[in-house]
Amino acid sequence: MNRSQPLVLGIESSCDETGVGIVRGTTLLTNTVSSSMDEHVRFGGVIPEIASRAHLDAFVPTLEQALSDAGVALADVDAIAVTSGPGLAGALMVGVCAAKALAVATGKPLYAINHLVAHVGVGLLDGQQAAAPRLPENLGALLVSGGHTEILKINSITDDVVLLGSTIDDAAGEAYDKVARILGLGYPGGPAIDKVARTGNPKAIRFPRGLSQPKYMGTAEEPGPHRYDWSFSGLKTAVARCVEQFEARGEEVPVPDIAAAFQEAVVDIISSKAVLACRENGIKDVLLGGGVAANSRLRELTGQRCASAGIRLHVPPLDLCTDNGAMVAALGAQLVMAGVGPSGISFAPDSSMPVTAVSLPA
Repeated sequence: MNRSQPLVLGIESSCDETGVGIVRGTTLLTNTVSSSMDEHVRFGGVIPEIASRAHLDAFVPTLEQALSDAGVALADVDAIAVTSGPGLAGALMVGVCAAKALAVATGKPLYAINHLVAHVGVGLLDGQQAAAPRLPENLGALLVSGGHTEILKINSITDDVVLLGSTIDDAAGEAYDKVARILGLGYPGGPAIDKVARTGNPKAIRFPRGLSQPKYMGTAEEPGPHRYDWSFSGLKTAVARCVEQFEARGEEVPVPDIAAAFQEAVVDIISSKAVLACRENGIKDVLLGGGVAANSRLRELTGQRCASAGIRLHVPPLDLCTDNGAMVAALGAQLVMAGVGPSGISFAPDSSMPVTAVSLPA
């Protein structure tokens, strides 16, 4: 095996994207993704059984396309990496079983890796804003997606990731989907609300910022129980009550204003708590990842607040922010180069895999 520039194939199937990426060391060769999002639209959210079946249908064609685009054969690959969690149990199972089958058939070592840490791994690919082939010292990661909202401290991408804060209920992307449904904007909610909010007044309505009260925040010397955590379920309920009040009075619901005010509440509390966590934990660089990283207002406000705090914000290209196989391959390559042993084929996918577990041991 080439441990200095390993050729790694990455497989991602944690939700509704079937991703296969191939990297050589820190060089991205291909990032091929097949999404089943269109199959979920009429249900207003991801249906796990539909996602799992879509992965079954898409995996082989996606793999073949990735190998073709990268100009490599399966026999050339040094190692295989696969998302083992967190994610939808059935969807994870499809990707893990496919990866195990490839590993057995080819004799290649298999790495079972953490989906969330993989989002950070894309920052190591050549041409990304985070310096390759090393991540900056004192690095943090803000992951905002349909299933996760977390702030991490990355002491070592291969074996030392610390969870500083996370959502205690809905993830930000989940809140966007639910509020979009309330406002009649369809699925997925993130892009729909982001678009409509541009014509609304974010100050028209003041929605709550969850877990921002002193009893939750505490102080730097005596932190409260949720100083770096988020909660979006109350915000979602506040939007629903607001819409009901307009309807009860027989008034037209001001959808753009509500969308803008809701979005401002989300990005305000995410960016403020993330910057607070970075400042109090010595983090000088932070990587923004996850599907909601595509949100224009989140990128704008987080960038402004990071700049004011002397923190460098790194945002990978949008196609590498959302779930993809390239990020899995990138982290897999880091594990190989660090001399971390493979996971073998006896592991099981873990839908609630903690972020502190970068990869599963043999």
